Amino acid sequence: MKLLIVFSLCTWMVCAADGQTKKDPAPEAAPTVSAPTAPNLGLPAGAVKAADGSYRYTDPQGKKWIFRKTPFGMARFEDKPADVSTRAAESAKRYEEVRATEDGDTIRFERPGPFGIYKWQRKKTELNEMEQTVWNREQARIAAK
Repeated sequence: MKLLIVFSLCTWMVCAADGQTKKDPAPEAAPTVSAPTAPNLGLPAGAVKAADGSYRYTDPQGKKWIFRKTPFGMARFEDKPADVSTRAAESAKRYEEVRATEDGDTIRFERPGPFGIYKWQRKKTELNEMEQTVWNREQARIAAK
C-alpha cells in the first residue's frame, strides 16, 4: 500500500513539473472561434406582470408569450390554451382504474401505478370528490350483478 502511495505521489510531481516547463516564449496567434450565443431574451416593453410572477406579452403577429425569470436568465414560452377535452378524458381514465371495496365504515381504494399498486383507505364520511365518484360507480356495479 505504501508503495502505491509513493508511486502516485511521484507521478503527480512529475506531471506538475512537466506542466510548468512547457510554456511557449512566443505563443502563436490562435484563431478565435466564437461560440454561438443564445438570443438575449429581454422583457418586451408591453409585457404585463401576472400574479404568479411571470409576464405575459402578445407580439405583433398575435402570438401570446409567457416570460419567466430563471437562474439562467429570462425564459420565453408560448402561451397555449389547455385542451379541456383532453383533461376530461385523462381524469375519466384515472377514475376508471381505481377500485374500491367496503370494509366496515371505511372504503379501501386501489389504483395501479408505475411502481405497483397504490392503496389507501378513507372513512365513508371523509371521501373527496374522486373517491365518492369511484365509490358510487362501484356500488352501481355491485347492484347491477
